[in-house]
Amino acid sequence: MEWTLYPVSHFDTYKQQWDKLNTDNINSPLLHSDFISPLITHFSTGKELLALCGSPTDLLAATIVQKSKTGSWSTFQPSQNPLGTWLQNKTIATSELSEKLIKKIPGICLVFGITQQDPDLLSRPDSAKRLATLDYIQTARIPTTDSFDDYWSKRGKNLRQNLRRQCNRLEREETKITLNCITDAKQIREAVEAYGVLESAGWKSESGTAISANNDQGRFYIEMLESFCRKGQGRIYQFWYDDKLVSTDLCITGPGTIIILKTTYDETIKTSSPAMLMRKEAFENIFLETGMKRIEFYGKLMDWHTRWSDEFRTMYHMNIYRHGLLKRGR
Repeated sequence: MEWTLYPVSHFDTYKQQWDKLNTDNINSPLLHSDFISPLITHFSTGKELLALCGSPTDLLAATIVQKSKTGSWSTFQPSQNPLGTWLQNKTIATSELSEKLIKKIPGICLVFGITQQDPDLLSRPDSAKRLATLDYIQTARIPTTDSFDDYWSKRGKNLRQNLRRQCNRLEREETKITLNCITDAKQIREAVEAYGVLESAGWKSESGTAISANNDQGRFYIEMLESFCRKGQGRIYQFWYDDKLVSTDLCITGPGTIIILKTTYDETIKTSSPAMLMRKEAFENIFLETGMKRIEFYGKLMDWHTRWSDEFRTMYHMNIYRHGLLKRGR
């Protein structure tokens, strides 16, 4: 159980081994090389390290690590990925793997953080002599194994009536509503550009966080979604009022799962909620998909999530300390 460190630029050399470890254990599209490689391309500083545990043909664990501050390292965590970049054989204790890694990290590493873990993918470990966990956020999911009609009948009366009133109003105004689902890699660039135009018209433009085809965020989503679409696992939902784009979702899918990565909508519309209407239309279709078991939000639990979902869980961080005394001092 030995760790070997490489420059992060070596990631593509080992991506097949990385993907096998993911498939055999965590099995999340958010940790597939088609997601991680574009993250590295567009958000890495080049100083991060690829860490592999075990033989190159039989990995026991793998991660990308970055220096946080003097004496502190953590998993590579761009905001575009809701999961920390940590993979492991789930039959081995996380504490055992991480305590060996902390000794291989260059310089003096006193604490190593494994960020943003999903307890449904990697069970939250008990506190140990040199390991501590802490809550990150609550997040929501929607099981899709029942019929949509059954699911919708269990939603709150206010949500159902509100969306019905909005649809009736749009119908009276003779506004045609249309949901498109883009899955062709050749159409992704244009769809992400349209997403960026819509998002840039809202509050995110002022904060400088809006997607644009000319910034790293936009280039990441284009490259990543094109890769996922080529294997039938990427999609962009677009919702239209007549010929006007009013809301859009960026999504990827994995085994039994669709993950909503990003959502934007026309903030100038005050008499209806384009994002909510789009969501209902899209969810009806998702519930009909064979083999689809859940819709994942992976964002911080908000009030509107509770109107759509009854399933919540707490994601977590782990801190691994080089010495037990350091843990007790925190």
